[in-house]
Amino acid sequence: MPLALRVSSDALCNLRFGCDNAYARDGRVLNDYIAARIAAWQQRRASWGGALFHGRARPRPGDIVLMNNDYLMLGRQWAVVSAQVSALLEHGNGLLMSGVLVGETDPIRDFERRMAAFVRAPAAMLCQSGWSANVGLIQAIAPAGGPVYVDAAAHASLRAGIAAADAVAVPFAHNDCAHLERLIARRGPGPVAFDTLYSVTGDLCPLADLAEVAARTGCALIADESHTLGLLGPDGAGLVVALGLADRVAYRTASLAKAFAGRAGLIACSGQVADFLPFHSLGAIFSSTLLPHDVAGLSAALDLILDGEDRRHRLARNAAVLRAGLTETGYNISPSQSQIIPLRPGSEEMLCRLQTALDARGVFGAAFAYPAVSRNSTALRLSVHSELTDDDLGRILEACTAIRDEVGLSGWKSTRSPLIAC
Repeated sequence: MPLALRVSSDALCNLRFGCDNAYARDGRVLNDYIAARIAAWQQRRASWGGALFHGRARPRPGDIVLMNNDYLMLGRQWAVVSAQVSALLEHGNGLLMSGVLVGETDPIRDFERRMAAFVRAPAAMLCQSGWSANVGLIQAIAPAGGPVYVDAAAHASLRAGIAAADAVAVPFAHNDCAHLERLIARRGPGPVAFDTLYSVTGDLCPLADLAEVAARTGCALIADESHTLGLLGPDGAGLVVALGLADRVAYRTASLAKAFAGRAGLIACSGQVADFLPFHSLGAIFSSTLLPHDVAGLSAALDLILDGEDRRHRLARNAAVLRAGLTETGYNISPSQSQIIPLRPGSEEMLCRLQTALDARGVFGAAFAYPAVSRNSTALRLSVHSELTDDDLGRILEACTAIRDEVGLSGWKSTRSPLIAC
């Protein structure tokens, strides 16, 4: 064998990773950096004292599942499912190509026009996900080296977009417009990115105040409506429309994996920007477009949302009942004012204990730990939906009451904090 080919596995590892101490484990080559990260992750998992994310039992028939962001419970509606099935039978998976190549007669374009009318925007662009919408938008519109102001509690995809643009993320204190305005005075105008409804704490942004700051400082607003689209405002058009601010918010984004019960993202913007984005947003250029059955299901969901006032009313009522009941039971669920209700036990070990206790009583919430939230600020998120019955709500409150001593509720930092009116 030629000398050039007689290279040991260690040498190959060193060539590949550029390190002297790389080694093989479980048949895969790891360098010291990733090995250290994996070891830290394994140690962290061991500290939970139980199954938090891995090994958790599935909900049983009759259990109450509050992990689902399908707030209007449209995902199993016959109109949605049958539209998806019909599209699959007629088109299969369609044309697997870049979104840039989608023609004007494609159903995607029809749905974009419907969504633009729905949210009272000049134009709309579909993306593969809410993450793709936020990253692709900011990557395409934010100047490299310029400031992008982002709420400290905003979704991670907004920060990922800032990084993709090589812009400078300038965080402002959560929902603090005075702090935002001081930062703009110091650093100059730039886009301002925030969620309209925050996905862990369940509180709304001060949208009217943000619009005033933007008008005074020459900034453009980027509002992520993932958890308000379909739920608030006329026909469920979102918080921006509900407050009559559609002409003062330059960009609206959303994940359609919440109230729309589908798999896509949306950017609502001016017609010029919508023409520009597909050719400058790297996610649009280098990802395959949505599949025909995705679009068919989303279009059917839009029909139900437009006719969904009863569902929205039930959702708001269920959320109000559960927030009031939990507060009366001793849980500090502030600042929630929505269908997103956080139980905040503190450490990851306490989060595991809380989740285990509620799972055992047939109530399944969604666990949030670092990096989704800051360390020792964990939450078990209860996502309320419109189809919960009074019996369901009673069972949830009964379970939360029964576990108070078991989970050490009185010792939680959130319990000792002042209750914010919600």
